Amino acid sequence: MVSAAKVVRNLYRDSVSLMRISAVLTELPGVRQASVVMATAANLAMLREAGLLDREIAAGPNDLMIALNARSEPALAAALEKAEIALSADAAQSASSVAQSTAPRSMAMAKAQAPNLNLALVSTPGDYAAAEAMKALQLGLNVMLFSDNVAEEDEVALKKIARRKGLLMMGPDCGTAIINGIPLAFANVVRRGSIGCVAASGTGLQQVTCLVDRLGFGISQAIGTGGRDLSKAVGGMTMLQGIEALAADTATEVIVLISKPPAPAVARKVLKAASRAGKPIVVSFVGAGAQAMQADNLHPVDTLEDAARAAVALARGRKPIASHVAVTPPRRIRFAADQRYVRGLYSGGTFCYEASLLLREALGQVWSNAPVHKSDQLPDVSKSREHTVIDLGDDVFTRGRPHPMIDHRLRNERMIQEAADRRTAVILFDVVLGHGSHPDPAAAMLPAIETARSRAARAQRDVAFVGFVCGTRGDPQGLSRQEKTLRDAGVWLMSSNAEAVRVAAAIVKSRGR
Repeated sequence: MVSAAKVVRNLYRDSVSLMRISAVLTELPGVRQASVVMATAANLAMLREAGLLDREIAAGPNDLMIALNARSEPALAAALEKAEIALSADAAQSASSVAQSTAPRSMAMAKAQAPNLNLALVSTPGDYAAAEAMKALQLGLNVMLFSDNVAEEDEVALKKIARRKGLLMMGPDCGTAIINGIPLAFANVVRRGSIGCVAASGTGLQQVTCLVDRLGFGISQAIGTGGRDLSKAVGGMTMLQGIEALAADTATEVIVLISKPPAPAVARKVLKAASRAGKPIVVSFVGAGAQAMQADNLHPVDTLEDAARAAVALARGRKPIASHVAVTPPRRIRFAADQRYVRGLYSGGTFCYEASLLLREALGQVWSNAPVHKSDQLPDVSKSREHTVIDLGDDVFTRGRPHPMIDHRLRNERMIQEAADRRTAVILFDVVLGHGSHPDPAAAMLPAIETARSRAARAQRDVAFVGFVCGTRGDPQGLSRQEKTLRDAGVWLMSSNAEAVRVAAAIVKSRGR
């Protein structure tokens, strides 16, 4: 094995474009690992931990780092050349988009050139993100802070200032939003409509907005808050602002709130504000227990699918009806005697959490690296045990590599590994479309599905592949094409995560009948 690390001085690219380049490099022949990042102290430490950097290197946060590990010198050289070409192409594209005008070198210059601008999307290394967000707020701009690794005290300070100025502070670590019909970061292309969302979960927000679109309705606004917003320290400041804004928005008739369980005191505060909004509000605090949320205009639900269906029913002027129907497997399958476990491989953290809840309810204990209960913490994230659900977007997996929505290599490897386990009956997974995601995820997964199935067949076993696609017809990957590719590969595709999980549980329960 050979490695290389190259520094490109004074070159900045946002994290999403760098993850995309990293994903392209990892798919090259002979490349084992590739990471293209800004050379912040945190990123350099991450590269060392991932085994991509084994020496001290003179680089600073304004520099860009290309780190590679390959099987041969020619493969390494080809990957370095490809990285340089990709970075040059990215720069040329950025330059051409400016047309003949001078590119602004700061938010102040951009605001001076276009005084009507009212939102800034910040995607810089975490060490600098709070300062950039503060500059935007001081210029009177609403902020979507995509960056993570921002200190909690900085988040609180930014949100307090935003509140004082009457501005919206989405994030940090806000991965998804749709503002005035424009999808931002990892968001899907959905139709406009009367349903507004406020979410502390990026993939949760994507699931609800996509299902609303599939049910024939549309989204007025989809406001991301960042994952820590409903913590005790942050106090739900952005969600409270989101409720207030959507309550005043004449285009919004129904509001949906989405999150993992909030801190109890924050949940009470948010629900109290929601009860005064004067509009029907669907509450999807996944795992919090719907029965605890009582008010005339509040409609608590158990799953993200139920949230979308309830919102559409309310938009039609109807009363939401819970859809707890019995689910049966699409067809029977022959398992060996010891095949009895579900293995979930997720790119979305909230999908993983929801799957753990539903599987636990149906099958008993479910191990995970992001467990519902601490007692279900998986001791070794590289090895599944019994029923296991893995969040592959967790930091432990993304150090030194792109997020699994962009790069499917890690999941493909794990899929083959799980299928090789003679106890695995079902492999459960999500596929997330939309801006920022892999341009053709089904094609990227197909070889792994075929390899996993053929290896199991050689051992005289079958493995059921159950999944769902989170996306819409408007997404650039082509929803119909993605679904057809997966179905042709023998995947049982469901309409939502909740339905896929229930089918996976039903398959295991029905084995041997």
